[in-house]
Amino acid sequence: MNWLAWKMLTGDRTKYLGIVFGVAFGTLLIAQQSSIFVGLMRRTSSQIIDISSADIWVMDRKQRNIDEIRPMPDNRLYQVRGVAGVEWAVRLSKSLVRVRTIDRDSPELNARDGNFTQGILIGVDDASLAGAPLEMLRGNPLDLRRPDGIIIDEDGYKRLFPGQPIQLGKTLDMNDRRAVIVGTCKVTPPFQTFPVIYARYSQAIQFTPRERNSLSFVLAKAAPGQIHQELCQRIEKQTDLKAMTWDAFFWMNIGYFIENTGIPINFGITVTLGFVVGAAIAGQTFYLFTIENLKHWGTLKAMGVTNLRLIGMILFQAGVVGAMGYGIGLGFSALFFEMMERSGQPDLRGMWVPWQVASIAAGAVGLIIVVASLLSLRKVLVLEPAMVFK
Repeated sequence: MNWLAWKMLTGDRTKYLGIVFGVAFGTLLIAQQSSIFVGLMRRTSSQIIDISSADIWVMDRKQRNIDEIRPMPDNRLYQVRGVAGVEWAVRLSKSLVRVRTIDRDSPELNARDGNFTQGILIGVDDASLAGAPLEMLRGNPLDLRRPDGIIIDEDGYKRLFPGQPIQLGKTLDMNDRRAVIVGTCKVTPPFQTFPVIYARYSQAIQFTPRERNSLSFVLAKAAPGQIHQELCQRIEKQTDLKAMTWDAFFWMNIGYFIENTGIPINFGITVTLGFVVGAAIAGQTFYLFTIENLKHWGTLKAMGVTNLRLIGMILFQAGVVGAMGYGIGLGFSALFFEMMERSGQPDLRGMWVPWQVASIAAGAVGLIIVVASLLSLRKVLVLEPAMVFK
């Protein structure tokens, strides 16, 4: 009977392809927009993702995310180091800085008024370089110890020196101070498409306007055998600061952007529209397909085929077009992100279709199929076999 259901489904190629297109279009919108939303939320915590050497982040008690920073005095570092169970603790600074090129060798740039942009400046511990980039493309993290040395991410370099090959030794101006590029690295793309720049902590505070306090975070490593959550509670009790594990800080940061920005609403509307449009196209086309084949369904009922068997045939048809539409839509979503990655598009770099999004899209397609089937089932179930002979 399934073979017969398949022949009925593919008998009208136009309607058959229309149902598949409706499901594929809905899947494409749901998977693509959901993946972009997940990618954007992940970008809000890009610096947290890249600094994985520390177990615990310590910050001001009122801080709500990684961007709105209330600097702390340097003695906070020694308070954290004095907590039992802390193996080591180091400084970390994070700030926005205006970056200007002063490349005198390029005829395209004016030495006195080069390209400029905002940059994300990360100041890592001078001694251990904890927090330095892990994936170097050129140079070595140890080169940060060179005078005025900085490491910049690859996309940031291309933003400052468009159309030029990557070359170490180029000079930047930050806070009227000279900075020399000694390496390039690959980082998790930030939420704001600013260059990500690394420098030693003592050097980084020279690149920013002077403030009374400059310590943004204290990165701490738990001693072997320590339970991270208990150590966080101990740090908070002794220092009156906020201490969070890596993953807790990651999710708190994402939660802040979900609660305080319009990003979830905007993407939620698009995903909902994708579901509604897919369900409407598939449901209406499948309904018309069933109406046009009522005589065949009536013939089967007249031959003694039970309603349960007819329901199984309709669900088989819906399942086939659902699986095909889901595969096509998900495939085009993955292809879209792959093409963006290969084209070097920085706005969508590092985004993909996570398995969680693929599962959500599969559930949405299942609902679309159920809706399409329910619209058709009633007509078949109430059909009188005698209509065939009229």
